[in-house]
Amino acid sequence: MNEPKVKVGIMSTEDLHFSLFGNYMLEGQLVTGRFEATIVGGKLLCDGKSRDEFSFLSTSPDCYIELEDVVIGVNFHWERKENQRFRGDLRLIVEEGKVTAINEVLVEDYLQSVISSEMSATASEEFLKAHAVISRSWLLAQIEKNREIIDSDEDYQATTLTDTELVKWYDREDHTNFDVCADDHCQRYQGITRESTETVRKVIEATRGLVLTSDGRLCDARFSKCCGGVYEEFQNCWEPRRFSYLVARADKPEAKVFPDLTIDENAVKWILSRPDAFCNTADAEILSQVLNNYDQETTDFYRWRVDYTQDEISEIACRRSGINFGRIIDLVPLERGTSGRIVRLKVVGTNRTMIIGKELEIRRTLSNSHLYSSAFVVEKGEPDAEGIPTKFVLRGAGWGHGVGLCQIGAAVMGAKGYKYDEILLHYFVGADITKLY
Repeated sequence: MNEPKVKVGIMSTEDLHFSLFGNYMLEGQLVTGRFEATIVGGKLLCDGKSRDEFSFLSTSPDCYIELEDVVIGVNFHWERKENQRFRGDLRLIVEEGKVTAINEVLVEDYLQSVISSEMSATASEEFLKAHAVISRSWLLAQIEKNREIIDSDEDYQATTLTDTELVKWYDREDHTNFDVCADDHCQRYQGITRESTETVRKVIEATRGLVLTSDGRLCDARFSKCCGGVYEEFQNCWEPRRFSYLVARADKPEAKVFPDLTIDENAVKWILSRPDAFCNTADAEILSQVLNNYDQETTDFYRWRVDYTQDEISEIACRRSGINFGRIIDLVPLERGTSGRIVRLKVVGTNRTMIIGKELEIRRTLSNSHLYSSAFVVEKGEPDAEGIPTKFVLRGAGWGHGVGLCQIGAAVMGAKGYKYDEILLHYFVGADITKLY
């Protein structure tokens, strides 16, 4: 198998401003310099031409593209804009009346950026090797999954909505015109903006073509910032499909004994405690290896707390979900996953009661951006004269969905001297490391 290319959706905007550094081919002509692309009459207008799409093809490895005002951290508390630079080709298409910019790049070049974008490029070498393998595995597995969905001609649904329940998950099948997006929804990919170090180049080359497999298939190698002490299982966050290598396990050396966190009473005790785990660390040097500057604005992630007044939580839940609950009376966990993350949450309001799932939909509904995780305990304040709580306190554990590799835990393992294969098999139980190309 030859090294494949990947199509990455970078941004979608009404007016796209970008610059080409070096010579690019556009319709058989060499072009360079600054351009603007916009939508006129349902078509792209760029360089004085009107087309359904434009493809700018690089003529050498030294060429790069700069896109202006790329949004990073979409809908998260660190959301911001920045100019970003990319190697490879640039394709412009029309999506929902906007200009969508797609970067086509070789997988190994893509990974150099991901490893530097997802975390600090100064992280330990063994941790970076482990992340290179899972990022490569996840990417190629998603491309394969999307191809299978298209070939099956099935009506793939990620949302179930009734009068009493909304269950929704978010995965890469949200994208149809490219393989993956460039933000946290898929994997952070910020081109050559986060300049790769020699260490990153070294670990990409050392692991070139290496992937995780199970029973001869690519592993759906998920990762999140912090599991909170125990891994979550895939089916509790996405479609009801269980993978043998994504199983509940404690994030510590002796990982066999831990409470059953699907039982609410156990989950409450667990979340309100601070059990030992690889990811239970306040080591600033290790955290700086995992967290980029904007991630370091988050200081409490292993155990965290969010306070809402009655007015705040009622307004947020209505605005974020589009459901008019009225005043929030109660938040009742109905089902928890293996890490204590809530899979189904009953939101009781004066106007309406609904069950919300899965974990990301819960996190979106109860925050202006996203709660750090859905592993939380609900504490209600004193009732007012009508018996309605005056405030809600959410005490939580972990950051992200908690499935697969725990980035902070893996960074701690790397700092403790674990090798990359030991890190991988700690989080992906029983998987194989396979050379694909």
